[in-house]
Amino acid sequence: MKDLLGADAVACLAENISLGYPHFDQAGFRRAALEGLEPLGLLERGPHIARALHRFLPDPFETAVSILLASLTPPLTGTEGNGLAVFFYHPHTCFIAEYGLDPQHNGGRDPFEAAMRAQYELTRRFTAEFSIRPFLLREQERTLARLMEWTRDPDPHVRRLCSEGTRPRLPWATRLPPFIQDPTHTLPILEALRDDPSLYVRRSVANHLGDIAKDHLDVALAVCERWLEAASPEVMWVVRHALRHPAKKGHEAALTLRAAGRPARGSVRAEPLPPSIPSANP
Repeated sequence: MKDLLGADAVACLAENISLGYPHFDQAGFRRAALEGLEPLGLLERGPHIARALHRFLPDPFETAVSILLASLTPPLTGTEGNGLAVFFYHPHTCFIAEYGLDPQHNGGRDPFEAAMRAQYELTRRFTAEFSIRPFLLREQERTLARLMEWTRDPDPHVRRLCSEGTRPRLPWATRLPPFIQDPTHTLPILEALRDDPSLYVRRSVANHLGDIAKDHLDVALAVCERWLEAASPEVMWVVRHALRHPAKKGHEAALTLRAAGRPARGSVRAEPLPPSIPSANP
């Protein structure tokens, strides 16, 4: 999989940037990005290429990120079947996470708005669930407030970010200790998205609630019990999926709630599970 961010991807990235920024040193960037790239795994290659981007894009951060955004292809039109090619944008999100938090990279000005604008656009093409996490740790209040706004966005990729990016134990990603310790930080987001029209988003909500159940099963059970009051078939599915792991361990309350959340035969069409990009959660 690491070859998804190999020489061809680096050359394509250089060409895309040059289309909107003719002064970009394509050859210099390619040399810097490819030096030391071969032994790195896929997730390690993103930060490596991001550091090369920082060397060859102009300061400040706002200017550099505007150039990156101008190089993007159109947003994804579906939530399924996008495969792993979207990892092309992993270096972009790493660039935001590394250089979008500190004013020193932005001429002393607060880079928050520019970084949020970039993450909004990137999650519509790949995912910003990794890059949003440093912002949740450093700028928790502002980032959560922005994500709450985005729960009403028309794009399901943006809405999914609100749940997936705030998962306390997101696979492949840095954990969020404040949210592991106190799950109430993200409950308003889950409340806003529990009955989302997209299964892609609802599955993230279920996985997020499943993360909470690993550390605060009593909280997860109380949320599920409340959600089951006059629940739609879609919310019933969220509850069953969220409690699948404690139910497998034989936890009586989880088994009871999953049984209560099983719709009557024929009352809801079975829906396939969409692939999670990129954080598979069996």
